[in-house]
Amino acid sequence: MKTTLITLESHDDLISIRDRMSWAKTPRILLILPKFEKVTLRQVDLKVLQRHAAALGAQLGLVTRWRRVRAEAEALGIPVFKSTKEAQRGQWSQPARREWQRRAPDKTLREKREQVQIREEAWRAHPVTRIVSFSIGVLAVLALVALFLPRAQIQLKPVVQTQSVEIPVSADPAAAKVFITGVIPAREKRIVVEGTQQVTVTGEGAVPQSKAKGAVVFRNLTQNALTIPIGTVVTAGDVRFVTTELGVLNAGVGETVTLRIEAVQGGAAGNVEAGVINAVEGRLGLLASVTNPEPTSGGRERASTLATDADRERARQLLLKTLEADALARLRDELAPGDVPFEQTFALVGILSEASDPPPGTAASQLTLTLQAEYSMRYASASDLTELGLLALNASLPSGFFPATETVTVDSVSVPRLQEDGSVRWKVRAKRNIVQQVDAAQVTRLVMGLSVSEAQSLLSRTLPVQSEPKLTLTPSWWRWVPIVPFRIEVREDER
Repeated sequence: MKTTLITLESHDDLISIRDRMSWAKTPRILLILPKFEKVTLRQVDLKVLQRHAAALGAQLGLVTRWRRVRAEAEALGIPVFKSTKEAQRGQWSQPARREWQRRAPDKTLREKREQVQIREEAWRAHPVTRIVSFSIGVLAVLALVALFLPRAQIQLKPVVQTQSVEIPVSADPAAAKVFITGVIPAREKRIVVEGTQQVTVTGEGAVPQSKAKGAVVFRNLTQNALTIPIGTVVTAGDVRFVTTELGVLNAGVGETVTLRIEAVQGGAAGNVEAGVINAVEGRLGLLASVTNPEPTSGGRERASTLATDADRERARQLLLKTLEADALARLRDELAPGDVPFEQTFALVGILSEASDPPPGTAASQLTLTLQAEYSMRYASASDLTELGLLALNASLPSGFFPATETVTVDSVSVPRLQEDGSVRWKVRAKRNIVQQVDAAQVTRLVMGLSVSEAQSLLSRTLPVQSEPKLTLTPSWWRWVPIVPFRIEVREDER
C-alpha cells in the first residue's frame, strides 16, 4: 500500500507537521523522527496528528527509537516501527472499532418519573399567597422605576470675585524670558525716517567767477624724450593747475618745452607770482622739473550769499527735531495694544544719509538739507506682562478658587523710570475673575431623596452661591430628588 514518508527535523512543531501531512494523498502517512535529535511531541500532540490523519482519510504511523514516544503512540493505537523498511513491509494494526448496540427502552420510566415528581405545597396555591406575591412584584417594579426614571438637574451660580495683585516690574535688555520675580525682557523697536528741511542762507562770501591762466616751462632731467599729456597737474603749494595742451620734451638733459596751464579752482587764489609753480604730480615729477617764468592771471571773484557751516547746522537741527517727532509717533503706532513704551530710551541710532543743495562753495539764497535717520525705542511687550501677571496671580490664588477665564488684565500704576544700569522699573496691577469651587459630589449627597423645597432650602444655606440654586426634575410631576447619584446632574453657571 502506498505510504507517504515525512522526515521530521528538530525544529518541527505541531503546526508544521500538520501542514506537511496535509499534502499527503496516500492512505498511509509515516512520520520518521530523527535518531539523535529530539522532536518535542507530547501525547496530546500525537492525538491531534492522529485525528488530522483520519480527517485526511489516512492512517498515521511512526518510526522512532525514543521509548517515551513509542509508549505514548502505542497507548493511542498508533503503529510504531524501528525503520522505514519494517513499516513498508509489515502490517499496520487497524484501530479498534466500537460497535454500538441498540438497547430497548425502559418501560418503567413513566412510573419512576411519577414517583419522583415533587408536588406543590398547599399554601403556595392559596389565593392570598398569590396576591401578596403579585403585590410584591408590582412594588419591586415601582421601586425600580422610582430609582431610575426620575432625573434631577441642579444649576448653581458660584461666587465670582476679582483677584488683584500689584507687581514691581523690571524690564531688562539682558533678560531673555519672563521670571516670576518681576524681570521681563526689554524689547527694542527700530524705525527709519526721512525728511527735508529748507532754510534761508545768511552767510556772505566770494564766489569764483573765472579761473587763472598762464604758462609753465618743463625741463627734461633725463637722456630720453618725454611726452607731457593734456591734464598734467602742476602745483604751487595748495594751488593746483593742469596743462591744456600736449607737449613733448626732446631727448637730453636740459631740453625744455613751454605749455599753457589753467587753475583747477576758480577765483583769485589761482593768481600766483612767477617762479611759484615748482612741482609736477605723478611719475613725471621724477623725470622733469617745472617753473612759471611769468605770473598767472585772470582768476576773479564776486561777492555773494553763501551757505555757511552755521546755516547747515541750523538746518540739520531743525530737521532732526521734525524727524524725531515723526519717528516717535510712528513707533507708538507700531506698538501692539497693551505694550508699554519707554520713551526715555528713545534715541537716534545714526544718520544713514545726508545731502545738501546747493553744495558747499556755491552761491544760493536757500539751503535744502535731506536726511535719512534711524531711531530706536525700548518697550515692554503686552504678552510678557500678561505672562508675568498670570504667574503672580496663580501664585497668590486663594484656596478653594479657580480662574473663571484665561483673560488677565494688566495696567500700569506708576510711570516707568530708566535706571543707571539700563533697566526700566515701574509697577503694574494684574487682575482677573476667580470662581469659588463647588464640590458636585457633596451637592449630590446633600439633596438625595429630599423634596424639591427641602433641597433648594438646604443648598441655599450651605453652598457659597450668588443666587438661589435652580432645581429641575424630570418628569416635571415628580416631587423628590432621585436617591441614586448618577441620576443627579450638577451644573455651574460662571457668568
